Amino acid sequence: MKQIMIADDHDAVRAGIRAVLERRPGWEIVGEARDGKEAVACAIEKQPDVAIVDYSMPFMTGLEVARRMKEYKLTTEVLIFTMHDSIALELQASQVGVRAFLRKSDANKMLLAAVESLMHHRSFYVGDTCDTMGGSADGSTCTGRSLSPREKTIVKLVAEGYSNKRVSETLNLSIKTTETHRAAAMRKLNVKSTAGLVRYAVRSNLVEA
Repeated sequence: MKQIMIADDHDAVRAGIRAVLERRPGWEIVGEARDGKEAVACAIEKQPDVAIVDYSMPFMTGLEVARRMKEYKLTTEVLIFTMHDSIALELQASQVGVRAFLRKSDANKMLLAAVESLMHHRSFYVGDTCDTMGGSADGSTCTGRSLSPREKTIVKLVAEGYSNKRVSETLNLSIKTTETHRAAAMRKLNVKSTAGLVRYAVRSNLVEA
């Protein structure tokens, strides 16, 4: 039986998450918390397989909860649940070992897939990110097509703030060739914006956060 903890300061949200997760055979809700302090205490006591933790809670944010859990060397996988849409927040989450980041607006479609990925220790990010550790936006495996050296270089430069024109000048390429490589990289990574390329570059250590 896989064990799950839910931490959110809204009773209705916790009840909704519980209702969704309890549909899945073999999953058990072993604890609930209404604030950050309760979340840390519950995680230490129950040591669930997965903790779904709201980012905005009294006493501690979801990221602070994740940091504390890491300090206690818990093996619990953490899903940060939030209303925010922030690249910086996602990067901060990944840096403290959080493998999944889900916006509440995506919960109806993505929550089960996100938790399933975490149960198998796979990362899960929705939207622009196809995580480098193997999780894609729908929780399935990425296409597996790796970037070519040229594509990787272009992604690195884009993540560093280079325009297509400056990339072309730096690499001695035509703008059309640069755009073609950039588009190919975006298709392989399943991203739809520059923000998605930046996320990939940071998580792949092509650039520093």
